[in-house]
Amino acid sequence: MKIAVICANGKAGKLIVQEAVARGADTTAVVRGENRSAATKVIKKDLFDLTAADLEGFDVVIDAFGAWTPETLPLHSTSLKHLCNLISGKDTRLLVVGGAGSLYVNPEHTVQVMDGADFPEMFKPLASNMGKALDELRARTDVKWTYISPAGDFQADGIRKGQYILGGEELTLNSRGESVISYADYAVAMVDEALNGNHIQQRISVVAE
Repeated sequence: MKIAVICANGKAGKLIVQEAVARGADTTAVVRGENRSAATKVIKKDLFDLTAADLEGFDVVIDAFGAWTPETLPLHSTSLKHLCNLISGKDTRLLVVGGAGSLYVNPEHTVQVMDGADFPEMFKPLASNMGKALDELRARTDVKWTYISPAGDFQADGIRKGQYILGGEELTLNSRGESVISYADYAVAMVDEALNGNHIQQRISVVAE
């Protein structure tokens, strides 16, 4: 299994690389600067400078790109479109580190987490841009994509328990009524999907028990 992790120096990216390497996957870090991940193979390029040739031969490309400032938030859409175009029509699967704001909170799928009155105002632009990128991804029938949303409380420094509950389009709570997962356990779920490929052209979600 050959896996490329884009933005491998980020908090999520590093843990995904670490998990993939620990499971014996042939893992390549895609980074702009010095590689700070556990991968020994490296492509040193900006995401937007990647070519189809760079991603040739990978079974899975994991997109751990994130943008946080108002002027860069639209890059969630443009970066995903660029990656999709590079692997269009190929067997390479694209796995995306997604957001929780676009998860639905009703069976009719008409109300999302970010529509709630208690959703923090400061995070609405991020959730909206990530949701737009997901909507655009859903239209790509030429790419074997999987979008993985974390729980609402996505904890960068949480411990790795090695277990998680797999959900779908709706916000899933654990037995304590919580929506929480560590980056480390999210990485476990991401690598599971990379190795197994059970949810092609689907959005799934994960929460810690």
